[in-house]
Amino acid sequence: MEILLHICCGPCSIYPVTVLKDKGFLIRGFFFNPNIHPFLELERRIIALETVSNVLDFPVIWDTQYGLKDWLDTLDGKLDFNDRCLPCYAIRLEETAKMAVKLGIKTISTTLLYSKYQRHDKILEIGNKSAFQHGLEFYYEDFRQGWQKGIEASLELGIYRQPYCGCIFSEAERYSKRMNRLMKRLEKKNNFLENPRMKEA
Repeated sequence: MEILLHICCGPCSIYPVTVLKDKGFLIRGFFFNPNIHPFLELERRIIALETVSNVLDFPVIWDTQYGLKDWLDTLDGKLDFNDRCLPCYAIRLEETAKMAVKLGIKTISTTLLYSKYQRHDKILEIGNKSAFQHGLEFYYEDFRQGWQKGIEASLELGIYRQPYCGCIFSEAERYSKRMNRLMKRLEKKNNFLENPRMKEA
């Protein structure tokens, strides 16, 4: 059975690809992630996935646009976690479904199902909806059980392992403690100023 697997990054693809191959799936990867910013982060992930696709021997279809504007338009001001991730899931799974139709592939899935930090219930709901609207099937499997195996394999390959999910908001959340420590340090440097605004900050 052929499957179009949406892939968010190299490390997250290792375990799902291995499992799906063992189950007899013929895999085509699809890298479509307009949420990933800045550009250098996107570049690192592409290079990592190129390595994984070569080692595990599966083809990848690459999105060749830098989708900052389209992604921000889709997000439409939704910045908190509960709202922000849903349109982000939707835009990627919808595009995956459209690509599957073009390729004549009847089943889609995503490596987002590997992550312990993603909302599986919503991914399943949105994936099923996108697949149904295009006459496809969404394949669900809880790949989180292979979390550690994927980490170990990615370390063995020596590929880039991203420290945040991809968007600029998740990057800010990831480093929020460091950011707060830095801001407090700078506030202490500002203590000698008489500017009320600086003291309030």
